[in-house]
Amino acid sequence: MEKFTLLRSTVVPLSVQNVDTDQIIPARFLKATSRDGFGENLFRDWRYDESGDLNLDFVLNDPTFGGSILVAGENFGCGSSREHAAWALVDYGFRAVISSYFADIFKGNALNNGLLPVQVSSTFLETIFERVHRNPQHRVEINLEKETISLCEESTEEAFSESFEINPYKKLCLLNGYDDIDYLLSKRDVIEAFEKKRDF
Repeated sequence: MEKFTLLRSTVVPLSVQNVDTDQIIPARFLKATSRDGFGENLFRDWRYDESGDLNLDFVLNDPTFGGSILVAGENFGCGSSREHAAWALVDYGFRAVISSYFADIFKGNALNNGLLPVQVSSTFLETIFERVHRNPQHRVEINLEKETISLCEESTEEAFSESFEINPYKKLCLLNGYDDIDYLLSKRDVIEAFEKKRDF
């Protein structure tokens, strides 16, 4: 996985609550065995109408907004436990998702696939939406090492920050670009030394 340390980006504001995994990636697209290509069908039923034409009212189709951070409403990733939801978000190009609450299984799947779920207070979330709609070029900075998220107006340097929590093991993996196997391999010397000391 790609290392995640400091991310500073414009954002895509999806101010919808209770976005479930079937809305993120509809079940009919789950037949593939590879993680590649799922981004093409991210939010498929919202991005396209019944005729297959772009829904220009949907935020992902609005050229005003863009970036590698998705800002979503409360309770993002609820519904079924499909890991494909995280695959689709990553394949589309998102590195982080911000919400005031995440479904636990989605949060685990996201972290396992290099996608950082940043849980913030409802007040902070609303502030992000307000500032981004006022200025779509507004940037958000996520500092994983310090576990902070910040908003900063480019013109005035008016900062607004909040801390977030992350599992220490998952934080270590993201900082180093490890999946679970990579982490074990990074401990090979320690494991081998332990095995040599074992009394069989």
